[in-house]
Amino acid sequence: MSASGGTRAIVAALAANLAIAVAKFVAFVFSGSSSMLAESVHSLADSGNQGLLLLGGKKAQREATPQHPFGYGRERYIYAFLVSIVLFTVGGMFAIYEGIEKVNHPHPIEAWYWPIGVLVFAIIAESFSFRTAIKESNEIRGTLTWSQFIRRAKAPELPVVLLEDFGALVGLVLALGGVGLALATGDGVWDGIGTLCIGTLLLVIAVVLAAETKSLLLGEAAGTEDIEKIKAALVDGDVVTRIIHMRTLHLGPEELLVAAKIAVEGDDTATQVADAINAAEARIREAVPIARVIYLEPDIYKAEAAAKG
Repeated sequence: MSASGGTRAIVAALAANLAIAVAKFVAFVFSGSSSMLAESVHSLADSGNQGLLLLGGKKAQREATPQHPFGYGRERYIYAFLVSIVLFTVGGMFAIYEGIEKVNHPHPIEAWYWPIGVLVFAIIAESFSFRTAIKESNEIRGTLTWSQFIRRAKAPELPVVLLEDFGALVGLVLALGGVGLALATGDGVWDGIGTLCIGTLLLVIAVVLAAETKSLLLGEAAGTEDIEKIKAALVDGDVVTRIIHMRTLHLGPEELLVAAKIAVEGDDTATQVADAINAAEARIREAVPIARVIYLEPDIYKAEAAAKG
């Protein structure tokens, strides 16, 4: 997987979540806190998510075959979508179930120092993971805001890790609040309420991830900036006089398909048109290196036909 796939961020998140999941489960065993059990399952689910992202990145590197002539770049989108489903079913629904059980059957938290200590440790570890994801994202985010980056990023891994880490940190704060209130009041219901809040948070993040990765799976066009670069590179003002219409499609995060019907003069020879097309393809690849599959169809421009697309 390329650097834009955020491999370092995924590995950092995987290492942090595995360590945190073990620590949280130990804290649950000693304290009986439902928030700690929900958080341990949350971290375990996150670890599985990062494993899926790494697997998707590996599978996406396979060479194109006659059955899949455009390659396997979209495997990364599929595995990112699976991550959103895992986060929803394993993390969110379990936390909701456990929270309802704890609210209906509250019991005091024992050995309070275990959950408090583990939560503080987990916040520190998740902060380092989140910092790595932010650093990786800033290298490709440019001038986009964080919300724009999550919506527009064509490589799904970094937005997934960013939202996972953000959700993990907020979930830890909620768990700490639930445990703290349960200890302060002696009422275990607060622990259950904290667990319900964690589950709700996970469901919201899962819905956002599913919506974004679904859009990528359906097929997204190139970004506005890349489209303008492609248009500028296509027309040479000599043989290629204008673009009649153009379509772009991401075959994967780093592979773009460009298909365009271009206008040429009626008296141009076949050799002139062929040379112009080859030159246009070279200019496009120089302007937008991820434009690897290019189909250009020459035609005589007619306003009425062009209007029909």
